[in-house]
Amino acid sequence: MFQTSLHQHRLLRAVALGCAILAGAVCVHPLCANPSLSPEKPTMNEQPLTLKQLAIAPIAANMAIGDMPRLHDALNHGLDAGLTLSEVKEVLVQLYAYAGFPRSLNALSLLMKVVQERAERGIEDAPGREPGPVPSGHALTELGTDNQTRLVGARVSGPLFEFAPAIDQFLKVHLFGDIFARDNLQWTDRELATVGALAAMAGVESQLEAHLKISLNVGLTAEQLRQVAAELQACGDVQAAERVVAGLDKIQR
Repeated sequence: MFQTSLHQHRLLRAVALGCAILAGAVCVHPLCANPSLSPEKPTMNEQPLTLKQLAIAPIAANMAIGDMPRLHDALNHGLDAGLTLSEVKEVLVQLYAYAGFPRSLNALSLLMKVVQERAERGIEDAPGREPGPVPSGHALTELGTDNQTRLVGARVSGPLFEFAPAIDQFLKVHLFGDIFARDNLQWTDRELATVGALAAMAGVESQLEAHLKISLNVGLTAEQLRQVAAELQACGDVQAAERVVAGLDKIQR
């Protein structure tokens, strides 16, 4: 049953991509009903996101809002698309920093169930590799500060962090240190996960816009991020898709 729906999903995505590329073509697919959600035609020097990369945002989006049935399908789709167990676990672990421990723990429990179901069907998923060592103490603070600066594109400071210095420390040492120092997931993939999660949650548009900018800083393009929006819509996450597009339109003015 799942393989059939996966085949249909890929056909729908192919239709959406075709509609974005064929000028003047008439299409009734829902992605084409809103052209801003359809991926733009890649330039000569740009590659579209892989199926593996496209699978990350729907996993993150459904984890962030606790939609377990859709997350079940998204996890299966991601593993079928080539994500390793290490990569999927890392996405779900990282996102506790954005969606909270309860969502992360529930998602990891569901992943265990999905892996068991797949094993019973004779599917052996690639384990992937574990992250390398992460520094501690002052070295971790320096690394986290450097990672944050590189991701954002400038040193991060301001009244908010002066008002609540603890949050500044946690961001630098834990999020951008402990988590972003783990090298079993590329920064581009971490940002695809973060964008997917933030897009799914109402009321965090400013953080979504910040991470769309970070996505551009780490090498993703606006066209690839619109691909993410199209994928989210194709998976039924319509509001998340619209928030990605609105955020891109705002930061590109």
